[in-house]
Amino acid sequence: MKAQPGSPLGQARQGFCGHIQTIDVGQARSDLPAAELESRLIELGFIEGAHVEVLHEGPFGRDPIAVRVHNATVALRRREAMAIIVTVDRLL
Repeated sequence: MKAQPGSPLGQARQGFCGHIQTIDVGQARSDLPAAELESRLIELGFIEGAHVEVLHEGPFGRDPIAVRVHNATVALRRREAMAIIVTVDRLL
């Protein structure tokens, strides 16, 4: 499924480019408490307005994903990336 405006980053495919609209930890099914997940994502640079690009998808179930945020590359589980709501710039 391709990410649409206002959709979770966890649904995006390789080649997706967009900007972070918001963090909504209610969307994620993480093992972490909601406040800790939100804090970790922010510490990694997932903040409103940041540019994100999905660089790579894992071989099994397309999980994890490698994401470039600012100029750093971060690996995320898709279930945790569901908390990152993005808008589309372009799809490759």
